[in-house]
Amino acid sequence: MENTHKTILIADDNESIRRNIKDLLAPLGYHVLLADNGSSAIRLFLDEQPDLVILDINMPDINGLDVLEKLKEQNKAIPVIVFTAFGTSERAIRAMKNGAFDYIEKPFEMDEFLLNVERALQYGNLLNEVTRLRSMVDEPADALFEEHIIGNSAKMQEIYKLIGKVAPSNATVLIQGESGTGKELVADAIHRHSNLSNKPYLKINCGALSESLLESEIFGHEKGAFTGAFAQRKGLFEIADGGTLYLDEINSMPHSLQVKLLRVLQKQPFLRVGGGNPISVDVRIIASSNKDIRSDVEQGVFREDLYYRLNVVSIHIPPLRERISDIELLATHFLQKYGGGGLVTIPPDSMKRLRKYAWPGNVRELENTIHSALIMNPGEILEIDQIPVSRGPGKEEEDYLKLINQGMSLKQVIEMVEKKIINKALAQNGFNQSRTADYLKINRRLLYTRMKDWTP
Repeated sequence: MENTHKTILIADDNESIRRNIKDLLAPLGYHVLLADNGSSAIRLFLDEQPDLVILDINMPDINGLDVLEKLKEQNKAIPVIVFTAFGTSERAIRAMKNGAFDYIEKPFEMDEFLLNVERALQYGNLLNEVTRLRSMVDEPADALFEEHIIGNSAKMQEIYKLIGKVAPSNATVLIQGESGTGKELVADAIHRHSNLSNKPYLKINCGALSESLLESEIFGHEKGAFTGAFAQRKGLFEIADGGTLYLDEINSMPHSLQVKLLRVLQKQPFLRVGGGNPISVDVRIIASSNKDIRSDVEQGVFREDLYYRLNVVSIHIPPLRERISDIELLATHFLQKYGGGGLVTIPPDSMKRLRKYAWPGNVRELENTIHSALIMNPGEILEIDQIPVSRGPGKEEEDYLKLINQGMSLKQVIEMVEKKIINKALAQNGFNQSRTADYLKINRRLLYTRMKDWTP
């Protein structure tokens, strides 16, 4: 790519960073402009009309997010890379929502940075799509780090960028990830940054109700439609008309209701239970699943046509074991959430245990672990010792074989292990049977039956 006539504006209040970036770009043929604050950046932009702007968020007088908004008001097609050392989910989402081409954190890899610069210039025409994103609504500074999605890992940064791009589009979104990864938080973020943020936002767990109750909750019912239907009742679709409906555990929706949902997604009218008058609504759907729905489609459990209607935009939330770098940040957040604040610290050996553990219950399990530790171990040093320690290869199997050698049957050993796992899962989930069943990926009735079998 020919760089001779490409002008790049660097806006950062740190002089050494400005000079380092200029020294990196100038030998490649770029003409580099430097600004040390927001006002200077806007003035240079209006005077020089650069091809690319690289903004630091934290600058004196006008922060980078506000500068980004003003630049987009002047030229919607200008590619802007937002550049900061203070990455949070809300900042990433707001930057991308406001039309940033990309969002990267300092310190950065030189090759990655140069690649982003080339992509921003080379694919500037794609910003015509980005300019449709809604302008950022001003928020107070203390709202930048609200209790929403927590994590600065590369995988989470990509999710923030995707949320920022999809939120204002009103497209149907399918969020997939293991239990406890934060799918509902992602759905909340999409709604919060959408053009429908001031419209109704309703939620329902499709796996928590029977088929008849789920149908009545979602689509409503007429008076006398079934025993106990003493009055007409609007369903969630009618109540959420013009807004957003979040369908959690969409993979648990019965096949008969999948057909009815498909009609709504196809902008066709539906009927209340026991009703005869067609009802039309305009509702954005955000759905989530704790498993890969494609396997259910292949098995004929989930309708293929509905899957493709839901999967307009797909967001996969990585399990906590795949973003270990976020564990310390999450643990600190939960310390603050449950009263530890800055008075309680987690010692290095406990933090090491947190990082080594596989976290099958993901962020939810980590949160419960920190909360439990704060309750059980009051003090300024939070020792976390209830996390299982990895044992030597084969040791656990040897212990089970010893029990069999002592006269226990295989069935008894399996029941013992099952009871141990379920009791630990109950404790980690506050002895809430619904959450525990979800965590273990079993039916709540099966969990209740197991617990009943153990009760004398």
